[in-house]
Amino acid sequence: MSSAEPTSEQVTRTDSLDAPTIADVLALAAAAGNADGADPLDEHVLLRLRDPHAPATHLTSRSADGTLTGYAHLDTTDPAGTGVELVVHPAYRRRGTGRALARGVLATATGPLRAWAHGDHPSAAALAVDLDFRRARVLWQLRRPLTAPLPGPRLPDGVTLRAFRPGADDEAWLALNALAFAEHPEQGRWTAEDLRVRQSEPWFDPAGFLLAEESATGRLLGFHWTKVHERPGSARIGEVYVLGVDPSAHGGGLGRALTTAGLAYLRDRRGLDRVMLYVDESNTGAVALYERLGFARWSAHVNYHLG
Repeated sequence: MSSAEPTSEQVTRTDSLDAPTIADVLALAAAAGNADGADPLDEHVLLRLRDPHAPATHLTSRSADGTLTGYAHLDTTDPAGTGVELVVHPAYRRRGTGRALARGVLATATGPLRAWAHGDHPSAAALAVDLDFRRARVLWQLRRPLTAPLPGPRLPDGVTLRAFRPGADDEAWLALNALAFAEHPEQGRWTAEDLRVRQSEPWFDPAGFLLAEESATGRLLGFHWTKVHERPGSARIGEVYVLGVDPSAHGGGLGRALTTAGLAYLRDRRGLDRVMLYVDESNTGAVALYERLGFARWSAHVNYHLG
């Protein structure tokens, strides 16, 4: 995204976006995603774009004819530091737009910065080095064909599977999610509002949100929340959206059973032929589990830190 060639575009800061600008941002993100093979804005940012009450700072860059050429989103709600996602339109790269937006971020934000580079784009890596960001975390996207054989889910004794019940299971699931992801920088902080927002999304499918419970007590022990991505012009693909197990139930094969049950659901009930998931490079246990189940690395997403 950087270049020795200067940009004549102006970076504008605002705390809210109107509907036409949001549409421009989504179109820009789609163009970049199609060019790079990785969506430049994660789900958290896309949900916040649609929420007029979500606190955020937005930086935009436009050409002389009004075309949106770049966008940066600053999430100031994380106590660990400002979250940053930045994207430049493929047709306007190597003109200094990315660098101008990045400098706008540095001038706007206070405290530590946490910036994602989805797809580990070389231009993003070069810009990060120039601005003294350090490579701090790597998130892998793994994929697997669902046309390959799947092992059957073998649940531990005394454990049963059922579908999530919106409203009835919310509180128990949030407690389990916090327990399962106590050390995770994002997932473990989910609130009732985070769950509600996703239940309102058109992709939400409670039948594909599988819960493992202790048969005798009804206590939740684990879950596999699946998701289906459907975008015009792209093939449908399933996702292991969130998979978690109560630490007290680790080591009994529940994670593997939940994974295979969700994959079978995506294949048999949703008619999909491929699936993806995201996992931290440092989570070697989870990576090993997914590799044993036939997943392979597809792409990498890098989180850069400053301060």
